[in-house]
Amino acid sequence: MDSFEINKIVAAVLLVALLVIGIGKLSNVIFYVEKPEKPGYAVEVQQASSTTAATAVVEEEKVDIAALMALGDVASGENIFKKCAACHSINKGGAHKIGPALYNVVGRKIGSAAEYKYSNALAEYGKDWNFEELNGFLLKPSKWIKGTKMAYAGLRKEEDRASIIKYLNQNSDSPLQLP
Repeated sequence: MDSFEINKIVAAVLLVALLVIGIGKLSNVIFYVEKPEKPGYAVEVQQASSTTAATAVVEEEKVDIAALMALGDVASGENIFKKCAACHSINKGGAHKIGPALYNVVGRKIGSAAEYKYSNALAEYGKDWNFEELNGFLLKPSKWIKGTKMAYAGLRKEEDRASIIKYLNQNSDSPLQLP
């Protein structure tokens, strides 16, 4: 390619740029719109104080677990668990998959399933999988136990969480009494 061809290409690019800018300026002149001095409506926003945000977090953590568990049922929990079945087994004596086997999980110490390598966060958590812990974990695992390697967004609907917890509780040698 000689210098004449390069000059034609550069000239074409510059011409297109000038045309785009010129058309933009021309359209601003033709379609000029005056902005109103006073807005048509004003949006009022209340500033949230840090104490309000802190109490909202505390209130979020306090859940009436008895009322929550009343929302769920085992049949829909079994249906919802199909999402979990890709990573967890629920059968008695079932093998671990990507996640640990969940038979007998309700009432078990967190991070204690034999022959499964948990993240340090779960292994050192030191609590039992009760209804409250399961509810918080299923809502948003990474927020409930920071450092967990479970990459799951969580279940937003209370009914879904209650149904899963009831289903997990049923799949046990000795299911816990519901609150």
